[in-house]
Amino acid sequence: MSADFVFMEHTFPFRPYKPERFEPDEMIARGTEFYDFLDQRRSVRFFSDEPVPLRCVELAVLAANTAPSGAHQQPWKFVVVGDLDTKKRIREAAEVEERQNYEGGRLPAEWREALAPLETTSDKRYLEAAPWLVVCFAEKYGVRPDGRKVKHYYVNESVGIACGLFIAALHRMGLSTLTHTPNPMAFLTEICERPANERPYILFPVGYAGDDAEVPDLTRKPLEQAMVHYR
Repeated sequence: MSADFVFMEHTFPFRPYKPERFEPDEMIARGTEFYDFLDQRRSVRFFSDEPVPLRCVELAVLAANTAPSGAHQQPWKFVVVGDLDTKKRIREAAEVEERQNYEGGRLPAEWREALAPLETTSDKRYLEAAPWLVVCFAEKYGVRPDGRKVKHYYVNESVGIACGLFIAALHRMGLSTLTHTPNPMAFLTEICERPANERPYILFPVGYAGDDAEVPDLTRKPLEQAMVHYR
């Protein structure tokens, strides 16, 4: 086989890959430690306005960039907003849509019933309180310098994995976030001045959890419900 792999008009050189290996006991210990760490993560709706270094957000985006993606097209763009006026515009626009969802009847009764235990409402004040808002946009297709479109593959799957790593990286740094998906989200395209090939995917408030932070006392699926061991 050639040392180079040609695909989508790009050439990817190949190199040896030998990840570190561990004895079974250490693998299990490492896996347990990582699970215990992630199991402490919770979505937060109460944020401190204490400043957070931009470098923390940059590192979380770099972590997201390590995600696998269809044909290595990396179809995501993270837009970082720290300006108070812009955060206010985003909050106000989000609340317009959320009032239609919660009070205007746009959400079906079954959906509202499912949300009721979480006590979520159309009040999204945390979008102004958090020092950073990060909007992940999914690139529906790429655009070459000459304006021609490039088809992207497995966009939702790729962007979803990247967002998961983004969340994990924030948690590793002691920061909190929330996967906010107001629907529809076209206002984010307008406010963030994004091109037509991008669509809003998730809006992340990013910061320290506030002193008044509370989260629902939830339990997660036990292993026997989350995994099937097919022999």
